[in-house]
Amino acid sequence: MPVYKNRSTGLVIFGILTILLGCLAALFVVVMLGQMVMIKPANTPAVSVATILPAISIYVMLAVALIWLGIGSIQARRWARALLLIFSWSWLVMGIIMTVAMSLIMPKVMTSLAANGDPNTNHGLPPAAITGIIVFMFIFFTVFFVLIPAVWTFFYNSRHVKSTCEARDPVTRWTDACPLPVLGFCLWLLLAVPMMLIMPVTGHAVIPFFGMFLTGLPGALFCLAVAAIWGYAAWWLYHLDVRGWWLILIALLMFTASGLLTYAHHDIVEMYQLMGYPQAQIDQIQKSGLLTGNRMSWLMSFSILPFLVYLLFIKKYFQNKS
Repeated sequence: MPVYKNRSTGLVIFGILTILLGCLAALFVVVMLGQMVMIKPANTPAVSVATILPAISIYVMLAVALIWLGIGSIQARRWARALLLIFSWSWLVMGIIMTVAMSLIMPKVMTSLAANGDPNTNHGLPPAAITGIIVFMFIFFTVFFVLIPAVWTFFYNSRHVKSTCEARDPVTRWTDACPLPVLGFCLWLLLAVPMMLIMPVTGHAVIPFFGMFLTGLPGALFCLAVAAIWGYAAWWLYHLDVRGWWLILIALLMFTASGLLTYAHHDIVEMYQLMGYPQAQIDQIQKSGLLTGNRMSWLMSFSILPFLVYLLFIKKYFQNKS
């Protein structure tokens, strides 16, 4: 008699649901491309493919990964269970952060945009409408970015699911060679590599660098260097080489210091102008007041903290390797 409960049916159900999430991500790609091609409002600058290429790339990779992982879950592959657990934990943690940030920032942004509306064309949204939008967004974020990933995390974190996958897939997989918390960090670093490589192609290779912005060829070379750093660090971390841990720590501290020094003397609006954003979008950013002034410095300071805490958390896996 097995010491665990067979969760093969649950793996099939969650595998199908994961595939549907991948199809939803693919649908977002179609919608974004369709909006760019078919919807051209008057007095609105055309949106190039390069502008939305980063978002399209993320959704394409997400769609492929989720469909692949969904099939692996249906087949009860141990690598699929490990990767889906990493994905669901990442989805949940980011969802909680996004939901909290949205609940704090959204009211100020909506109020600011309504107050700065053009009186010749509109009188802004009424308070009741603003409240309704904020409530709807909070419910949406809570359901889609907190409750749903919490269900995925609870299921794939179950010891019964783990035992079921190990029984049906007894072969040692590449996901078994590295502790899951470290493996998750490696995968996030690898995901950042193509994002850095895309930046020069999209024209977004404008990088804050110790009090100035790198653009053009220097910015592109910097993106390539960062992509190489993330790639080497991911390789070392996967093999539990402490050099990868130190490389990430030093790089994060240097990038943070560079950003803080740059945004202490320059507004983020300058960066958007160098990127070639339409003036209409820049005006909306200025009206919202979200990232203007010293807010970007505060945002960077707080955003780096979770990464530093996580680095300290996974350091224990390298104690015997240092």
